[in-house]
Amino acid sequence: MISTFHEVAHQCSRITTKRYSTSFSSAINLLHKDLRGPIYDIYGFVRFADEIVDTFHDHDKEMLLQQFINDTDKALNDGISLNPILHSFQLTVHKYNIDYALIKAFFKSMEFDLNKKAYDENAYAEYIYGSAEVVGLMCLYVFCDGNQQQYETLKPSAQSLGAAFQKVNFLRDVKADYQLLNRVYFPGVDFSRFTSEMKASIEADIAHDFKMAYEGILLLPLKARFGVYLAYKYYLSLFKKIKAVHPQRILEERIRIPNYHKAWVAAKVVIRTQLGVL
Repeated sequence: MISTFHEVAHQCSRITTKRYSTSFSSAINLLHKDLRGPIYDIYGFVRFADEIVDTFHDHDKEMLLQQFINDTDKALNDGISLNPILHSFQLTVHKYNIDYALIKAFFKSMEFDLNKKAYDENAYAEYIYGSAEVVGLMCLYVFCDGNQQQYETLKPSAQSLGAAFQKVNFLRDVKADYQLLNRVYFPGVDFSRFTSEMKASIEADIAHDFKMAYEGILLLPLKARFGVYLAYKYYLSLFKKIKAVHPQRILEERIRIPNYHKAWVAAKVVIRTQLGVL
C-alpha cells in the first residue's frame, strides 16, 4: 500500500531529526501531534542538504548538491520519490502549499557554501534569508495551515527567529567555519583579530532578532506556540552563554549547553505549557 511507503518516508525524516538534533526533537515533541510529522519532514530535508556542503569533504560536493537539487525538483513535480527524505518533504510541501520560491532560495544559500568564503552586507542578508529565514517560513506554512492572513502577520517574526538561530550557530561554530572551512559569514569581521567590540556588535544584532521573534511566538497558533518557544529558549540559553565568554574562547572551542541545562530549560517550558502561559 502507498500509505505504508508514505509512513516509512515520514519515519526516515523523524529518525534523521532525532539523530542530528536532540534539542529540535524535544521542541518538536511540544508541538501538537498533527504538526510534528511535517516539521520532521522539513528538518530532514534541510539537514541532508546541509550535510552535503558541510561534511562530505571526500566527495564531489558540487555534484552531490546539484543531484539533490535535481532530485528535489523531480520529487516536487512527480509527487513521489524513492529517496524517503525527499518523498516525505514533497508530501508536506504539497499538503501545506509551501511556496517553491522558498526552496529555491534555500538551495541558493547552500550553493554559496560550496565556494563563497566571505560576505558583504548584501550577500550576508541573502545567505541568512536562504539558509535560515526560509526554513522558518516553511514551518510557518505548516503552523498556519492555510490561513494566509495569519501567515503574512507572523512572517517577519518567523524570519527573525530563523535569523537568530543561524547567527547564533555562526558564533558557536566559528572554530570549524573559520579554521576548517575557511568561511567568514559576518561582514567586515576579521577573526584573526576578533575584538570584544566586534563580538558585541554581532550580539546586539542577534538580540534584536530574538526580541522580534518572541513577539511573534506569542501570536502563534496554540498548537505550535510551545514547541517553537522551547526551541527559542534553547537558543536563547546558548546565546547568553556565548555572550558571557571572551572573544578568543569561541575561536578555540564550540560553546555548548550541557544536557542537564537543556533538561532544566525544557522542564520550565513544560510547566508553562501546562499553565498556558509564556
